[in-house]
Amino acid sequence: MSLTPRLKEYLLLNGSRKLLVQQIGDGSIIKRFDTTPYPKNLNDIVCPHYLELKWAIGCPFNCAWCYLQGTLRFQPRWKRPTFKFSRESYDINPYEKIERHVRAFFRVILPGKVREVLNTGELADSLMYETVEKPFSKFIIPLFESQKTHKVLFLTKSNYVKNLLEIEKHDQTIISFSLNSYKVAARWEKAPSVQERLKAAKAVFEAGYEVRLRIDPIVPWPANSWKKDYCQLIDDIFKNLYPERITLGSLRGLQSTINFAKDKSWTIFLKETSKWGKRIPFKTRFETFKTIIDYLENEYGYSAFALCKEPRIMWESLVMDWKKCKCNCVW
Repeated sequence: MSLTPRLKEYLLLNGSRKLLVQQIGDGSIIKRFDTTPYPKNLNDIVCPHYLELKWAIGCPFNCAWCYLQGTLRFQPRWKRPTFKFSRESYDINPYEKIERHVRAFFRVILPGKVREVLNTGELADSLMYETVEKPFSKFIIPLFESQKTHKVLFLTKSNYVKNLLEIEKHDQTIISFSLNSYKVAARWEKAPSVQERLKAAKAVFEAGYEVRLRIDPIVPWPANSWKKDYCQLIDDIFKNLYPERITLGSLRGLQSTINFAKDKSWTIFLKETSKWGKRIPFKTRFETFKTIIDYLENEYGYSAFALCKEPRIMWESLVMDWKKCKCNCVW
């Protein structure tokens, strides 16, 4: 199979243009998420186009709103974890194909200083294969350590970080944990508890990893305590670590996700229709973001935050510069 890189000139959020990798070979392993157009209009989604490293698909956890329920509905294993096997033969170690594509990406030389973050957690939990004979982390982190230009991003709800702590050299690695308020997580997220995730985040932070956090999806529940609950989460975050970046996201549901969700109780919050599925109404989303942002700024002097897949009008209403978006998935 040819691993010729496909290049494309992209209009970046800051208005400049840059030649970037669109995909490697057939795009089955490395491909840019570029489905959102440049946000010319107020209701257009702000999302810097980032690279996915699609090493596997699925997730061992069962969060009620997981979009993989709809995205992977036609897969034979549905959302049960599975490696990306070679099309030529299922006998080939899946890591062989991944390594070929990654090394082909490393060989691309573009004009200007192009540094990329490759997201391994868009279609899978990045730590879901850590108890197998050859854990993913012990394969991919040394591979990225073989160069100094690009970084690999892990996105996870797992608390199994034993292998990460055994890897001494990890300068080209970012670990990002998805968190939520304790009550929301206990109600709708069937995954390790937020306390366990925070403990894991603290451990990798103290081991010298670059650690980012996602507070997503923010849900204004319960009505009488959600503000206090999310502020408590912020307090507990800073008691354990100082995250390099925090990305905030609100609850949304594509129709395919809603159709295939076993627990649909969370959909009662979705009362607004958008190009990105059904959402919590704008006014309520604004209130949730404003509450958390004000707390981050006023209590901790923290400003390294961004929004995930929100329209321009939300950024501008919060007096945030969307053209300088530094969210979870980019450098």
